[in-house]
Amino acid sequence: MKPNISMMNAFIRLTAGFTLLSWSTAKLCKNENVSSSLLLAAAGALKIAEGHTRYCPIVDLMNQEENRDPDETALEKVINPS
Repeated sequence: MKPNISMMNAFIRLTAGFTLLSWSTAKLCKNENVSSSLLLAAAGALKIAEGHTRYCPIVDLMNQEENRDPDETALEKVINPS
């Protein structure tokens, strides 16, 4: 994987990830039946991993769509040429 986000973006993702993970862990310690806290913990862990590797799959998908050939997308829209 090639890094596709900047260092500043990575630091922001790390900060947000650790914040989400610590907040959701504190919520889970108080009440174990909170499924939204588990979802936020997973999202925080994902942001930490993105910041650590400096790779974001969503940014990669967006860049692939931008680099796509316009003629190729026009051919995909043709359903019945006759």
